[in-house]
Amino acid sequence: MKKILCVILCFQIGIICSQEENRNQIINEANQLIATGNKVLVKDGNFPKAEGEYRKAIAKDPVNSTAKYNLANAYYNSEKYDEATHRYTEAAKVASAKLEKHKAFHNQGNTYMEQKKYKEAVEAYKNALRNNPKDDETRYNLALAKKMLEQQQQQNDQNKDKDQNKDQKEGDDKEDKKGDDGDKEKEKGEDQKDKEGDKGEDKKDEGDKEKDDKGEPKDEEKDKGKDQKEQEGEPKDQQQQQQQVQGKLSPEQVKSLLEAMNNQEKKVQDKINAKKVQGSKVKTDKDW
Repeated sequence: MKKILCVILCFQIGIICSQEENRNQIINEANQLIATGNKVLVKDGNFPKAEGEYRKAIAKDPVNSTAKYNLANAYYNSEKYDEATHRYTEAAKVASAKLEKHKAFHNQGNTYMEQKKYKEAVEAYKNALRNNPKDDETRYNLALAKKMLEQQQQQNDQNKDKDQNKDQKEGDDKEDKKGDDGDKEKEKGEDQKDKEGDKGEDKKDEGDKEKDDKGEPKDEEKDKGKDQKEQEGEPKDQQQQQQQVQGKLSPEQVKSLLEAMNNQEKKVQDKINAKKVQGSKVKTDKDW
């Protein structure tokens, strides 16, 4: 029984040793790739090749914080800040030592500062100080990030007030313009109405003129006809008197006057004849 336990224990130790050897081999290969990346990047400045070497190292050893940290630095130096931030976050997660975490968070804060993301930078520097409170550079960067964040917030508030004032001014100008347009439309409508009224009056005058041209009496002729009608409605004697005063007789008046004179003469003649027939009275004696 003891022999069996010893065999099992030896087997497990062998497996562990084998895994350890494999792990060491993986770490060594990853480190070699990292070294190659550092060499081509620093010596030749060949970022694409260095990036490829770092990626191979990460693929070989996913928990290798150095490979991720160096790749993040390469992105940072190439001003690829979004990729750098992502790789610094990965490096801080897999790092086992606080010093490694501190470096990852510190450089991540620097990346946010370049992007003017001061709020995120403040949090990154705080995380760095949690892992290394004695780092004066990180503390200085944290104070600077806080100051820049305050200025940014003040600037944003000022811009917001300006935008609100601008929107309000544009709204007031729009209302004023709308009012002016309404007044202009009103004036235009009144002018149009006046023009239409004048046009109607002109049309009416033209209609009256056309009516006169068609043979209807004009105003003066109507008044003259009215006066004549009134004169005809007056008594005949009054007309005769007026016409006599004026010294003018119409043919009808002359005829009437002659007839009246003849009748008067006839009446006088009849009276004379009657007296002749009757003669003078004869005196007779009469004895009383």
